[in-house]
Amino acid sequence: MYIEKVILNNFRNYEEQIVEFNKNINVIYGDNAQGKTNILEAIFLSAFGKSFRTSKEKELIKLDKEFLNVSTFYKKSDREGKIQINISNKKEVKLNGVKLKKLSELLGNINLVIFTPDDINILKDGPAKRRRFLDMMIGQLRPNYVYVLNQYLKTIEQRNNYLRQIKEQNVSTEMLDIWNEKLAEYAIKIFEYRYEFIEKLKSKINNIHKNITDGNEKIEIKYLSDCSNKEGYLKLLKERTKLDIIKGYTTKGIHRDDFVVYINEKEVNIYGSQGQNRTVILTLKLSELQVIYEEIGEYPILLLDDFMSELDEKRRKKFVENITDAQVILTGTHKLILENFDYNIYNVKDGQVKNEEQF
Repeated sequence: MYIEKVILNNFRNYEEQIVEFNKNINVIYGDNAQGKTNILEAIFLSAFGKSFRTSKEKELIKLDKEFLNVSTFYKKSDREGKIQINISNKKEVKLNGVKLKKLSELLGNINLVIFTPDDINILKDGPAKRRRFLDMMIGQLRPNYVYVLNQYLKTIEQRNNYLRQIKEQNVSTEMLDIWNEKLAEYAIKIFEYRYEFIEKLKSKINNIHKNITDGNEKIEIKYLSDCSNKEGYLKLLKERTKLDIIKGYTTKGIHRDDFVVYINEKEVNIYGSQGQNRTVILTLKLSELQVIYEEIGEYPILLLDDFMSELDEKRRKKFVENITDAQVILTGTHKLILENFDYNIYNVKDGQVKNEEQF
């Protein structure tokens, strides 16, 4: 699959801009704060219905304007489509001219893998970032996952409210059993989805990492969860009732899940060098690419935001060797010349995109 073109109206620093893409590699370069990442953000918005940079949608609207429109035209092996995102006082999403009732209906139309400089910290930062990595991958392949996850989050919010009522208003604990049952029901479904995709990553990760490191490192990934079975999780909730009441929130659950990556049997986030961390992130992203390919039968689009600056020459070469079949849209501060590839080069300056060269 690939993106044919994106039309931006009042999006970030773009008043009116059309960008037509090569179906292979697209290099977008320019100085900082010119609007390079905004193009990737618009494509991401079209795929997921939200930004990867902000939760405040008003920030996406160009200064002094009251609305924005993003139109993204794409082609897949079996169909082509157009996604329109309109944001003013409310958000409207259309697929081929038909207004979508739920955001989950948007997922899976454009499949993509994104790499930002912030992703370098996936292993170093807290578990929330690692859960987000899983959620993004699973959500675009299993739209029902997003629904179940949202139901879990709503239920845990209701349970937490009830825990605070018990603590502050001395209400009965009897209703907790109902919330526990509901919470466990959603938690187990989420666990099953996450476990499935961790196993899919495992099947790809070893060969990819071996290739990147010339066989010098052995990689392993372990999924950590308290919710592998319903009975066990219900028992855990019961055991932690007093603590949960004292704290006023649910201390254990799928919202605390994590995964750990080991290199040569040592935790990367603790013992790994900066170079090893970057190599593991590279491996995870390439594994995600392969998992999506196996699921849908074609490669997702790769969005790489200032990606090459985070890798040394050897890792850049290894990465490029693994992405020959996917459309790639990458940004950077310098013009990148790639040998033996079909690609376009665009220069961005002051919210204007100029298609410079085709190779």
